[in-house]
Amino acid sequence: MKEQMFGFGCMRLPILEKGRPETFDYDKIESLFDAFLARGFRYFDTAYTYHGYECEKAVRRTLVERHKREEFELATKMPLRDFKDAEDLEAIFEEQLTNCGVDYFDYYLMHNMGLNVYEKCRQYDVFHFVKKKKEAGKILHTGMSFHDTPELLEKILEEYGDCLDFVQLQINYVDMDQPNVRGRECLAVANRFGKPVTVMEPCKGGTLVNIPEEAEQLMKAYAPDASAASWAFRYAASQPGVARVLSGMNSMEQVQDNCDTFSSFVPLNAEEEEIIRKVTEIINANTAVPCTACAYCTHDCPKNIAIPQYFALYNSIMRTTGSFSSQVGYYFNLVHAGHGKASDCIKCGQCEKACPQHLPIRELLEKVTVKFESGGFFPTRAKK
Repeated sequence: MKEQMFGFGCMRLPILEKGRPETFDYDKIESLFDAFLARGFRYFDTAYTYHGYECEKAVRRTLVERHKREEFELATKMPLRDFKDAEDLEAIFEEQLTNCGVDYFDYYLMHNMGLNVYEKCRQYDVFHFVKKKKEAGKILHTGMSFHDTPELLEKILEEYGDCLDFVQLQINYVDMDQPNVRGRECLAVANRFGKPVTVMEPCKGGTLVNIPEEAEQLMKAYAPDASAASWAFRYAASQPGVARVLSGMNSMEQVQDNCDTFSSFVPLNAEEEEIIRKVTEIINANTAVPCTACAYCTHDCPKNIAIPQYFALYNSIMRTTGSFSSQVGYYFNLVHAGHGKASDCIKCGQCEKACPQHLPIRELLEKVTVKFESGGFFPTRAKK
């Protein structure tokens, strides 16, 4: 069924107060979830850590408590950075069942698997922990969200493939051949092991929605009524072995447009693939920092630096040919609101360990510092 190809990602639900991810706009979330279900779609993807560790509870309130269990499928994830030992695994899993208000999870993933947590997972046998939960009927389908090299993915599937029913990968037309993601190679590994792929970040955190005008014109010339997002979703869903594509939607326009795309899904043809190739070249030439704004880097930042926001402003400046006073103003507003400046970075490196994109964040923050805090652009805060 085409409806099973599309899932509602809950990483970017609408909130009431900017900068406070736990201030959910419950009425709006309910309307978005209801519209999604009304179109025949069922899959919802959340995680223990989303929205300041409050997202699972929000999903319970807006989805689970308002709809029959058979009307939806729910996926959540074990936070691999957060658990401390085997007992903690059990405690977190039980907490998640309570958070979500369910007796079982349709899909359960090990979250943000990479080399930085792989040995920890082996030490505490997380793979078989999840497999045993499936055998006990607490999980119907097991998987992992993966952000690392195809070599590590192959190693994991060779060792623990029997514990995994599917793999969640970052697949979008910009990242397929990027050396920090290597989406095409990871997809090929999953296909070789016969693991269906769920796609995350098909629009790369919104990057492929707000594309350069030159790129947008190429798409509009071919399909005047198709949104940039629909091109990104169709690209991801057209890849071999892809079973489902997720979208983190926070407006009714997004829900309706994306549901339209998958209700009448048609794979890309050769001419459209060539347009995507040209669009990719344009976007790569106009993107300084390939950040997806997942904000994993900020969770334990000792200086509370607004890393994704600063990178977005930096990208905006690098695409600007004239004055960039508005970007500097936004930067100052973030600092005034209590965030550390880019120059406040103490180079502890926790952000780079957490970054799914494997970005050199400390080095990039130095570039942000030069652009925003030099030349008299940035008004210095008075010390108290």
